[in-house]
Amino acid sequence: MRAQNGAVDHRLHNLHTWVINLDRATQRLARISAQLQGLGIPWTRLAAVDARALTPEQRAALDEPAYRRKHGMTPSPGELGCYLSHVQVMRALLASRFEFALVLEDDVLLKPALPAVLEALVAHRGRWDVAKLSAVHSGTPQPYLPITPQHQLNVMLTRCTGASAYLVNRAAAQAYVDRLLPMSLPYDHAFDQGWRLGIRFRLVTPTPCDHDDRIETTIVIGPNRKFAWWRRLPCFAWRLGNELRRVRHGLGQTWKERRFASRG
Repeated sequence: MRAQNGAVDHRLHNLHTWVINLDRATQRLARISAQLQGLGIPWTRLAAVDARALTPEQRAALDEPAYRRKHGMTPSPGELGCYLSHVQVMRALLASRFEFALVLEDDVLLKPALPAVLEALVAHRGRWDVAKLSAVHSGTPQPYLPITPQHQLNVMLTRCTGASAYLVNRAAAQAYVDRLLPMSLPYDHAFDQGWRLGIRFRLVTPTPCDHDDRIETTIVIGPNRKFAWWRRLPCFAWRLGNELRRVRHGLGQTWKERRFASRG
């Protein structure tokens, strides 16, 4: 990564950026490439798994009965392709010399503050395993660590979907490779379950990246995927239990982090 004056920022030599991009999505690649170049962030394109050409092995990575029970709808091949693409980034990080991966989907909007936030997160590497840099829902953030004059690191108490931008270390990448397959939820509903995966999943506020809703999704969603309400009762029960676990875990993590900060 390069600093604003054009000099190489050696503090981020152990971080690399991967951009998930379908072969056919050339305009999206050009758009994210221009953003990264403007911020001086080196990156590598990772060819996304194409839902139009899933192999039998890739299709077998979906636990469809569990997905239907937990999510209350029919899975989309595009969701499986997205899920497998993120897991491929984890494998790429583990096969590399880098300690951290900045994972970006190609429809993300990068804000000017991103390089400073990345530098701060690396400096505080002992306080997180995954740092979420974009958000669809608020997540009810509980701040515990200022990382820049404008940004805080937070524990989340409620669901915060979206996976367009996040920073991950090798420990979390290994947990994802070992424990995220087979797929039983969309990726952004599964990768934040820190209590199940044994990782510290955090959120940066304000987020230094946004999801660009103006760009049409490449995850093809068919009609009538959602089940009738009475067929979704197992999903409602599962979600209630999952969110109660999230709150309990989040409160414990908040207490732990704030206690650590007070001792420091």
